[in-house]
Amino acid sequence: MITSYFISGMVGIMLFFTVVVAPTVFKVLPVEWSSKYVRNFFPKYYASLGTITIICVFTAPDLISKILLAICAAFFAFTLFYLTEKINHAKDTGQTKQFHWLHGASVGINLFQLAVFIYLLL
Repeated sequence: MITSYFISGMVGIMLFFTVVVAPTVFKVLPVEWSSKYVRNFFPKYYASLGTITIICVFTAPDLISKILLAICAAFFAFTLFYLTEKINHAKDTGQTKQFHWLHGASVGINLFQLAVFIYLLL
C-alpha cells in the first residue's frame, strides 16, 4: 500500500514538471537563467525520485514490481551520474546534434519510467 502512495507521488511530480514547470521556465525566463535553473533542478529531481524508487523496491508487494522498480532506479542513477554530465558537456561545447540525441535519450528514459509507474498503479 505504501508503495502505491510513493509511486503516485512520483507520477504527480513527473507530470507536474513536464506539463507545468518546464514549459513555464523556458517561456518566462531568459535562456541563461532557464539553463541554470534546469542544470540545478535535474540532479535533485533524479536523486529524489531515484531514492524514492529504491525505497519502493523494498516495499513492493511482488517480484515483478520489484524488478521494474529496480530498473527504474538504475535509470535514475544512470541519468544522474552519467547522462546529465554528457548532456551538459554537449550543450557547453556546441555539439548540437549530440545534445539533441542525449537529451532525447533522457526524455525517453523519463517517459519509460513514467509509463512503468503508471502501469504499476493500474
